[in-house]
Amino acid sequence: MAMAAVAAARAASRGGGLCRFLSTSINFPPLSGGGAAAADAPRRQQNEPSTNLFISGLNKRTTSEGLKEAFLKFGEVVYARVVTDRVTGYSRGFGFVRYSTIEDAAKGIAGMDAQFLDGWVIFAEYARPRAPPTSPPETSGSYPAYSSNA
Repeated sequence: MAMAAVAAARAASRGGGLCRFLSTSINFPPLSGGGAAAADAPRRQQNEPSTNLFISGLNKRTTSEGLKEAFLKFGEVVYARVVTDRVTGYSRGFGFVRYSTIEDAAKGIAGMDAQFLDGWVIFAEYARPRAPPTSPPETSGSYPAYSSNA
């Protein structure tokens, strides 16, 4: 026990602190002092406000109906969908909720972000718009590996 305390003191004197001593990752960032810089930095990247919310951290047993019920407290929900695994039918841990207005969506984020749902802490944020589909490259009708010109 005394050796662990000495090692912790040595780590703290090198600037790594107890956090670095106890961490399992060498790249673990040092804890900030909670000053003005920490207050100015956002927790996560904020997406463009929209009526569609991305919900992560869902329990495997969470259903679309349960998700809709939880978010109905904050406004009119147009639809709620939990993305499920094709094989098991259980939740893949994320889903989407769409509100009728952006104001209701903002209330939904404020009310449900970092809250418990079905025993798990969930996170709510504005969903990013889906990227447009890309078309496959056009071919000349034959396989390039079997070209007769080679």
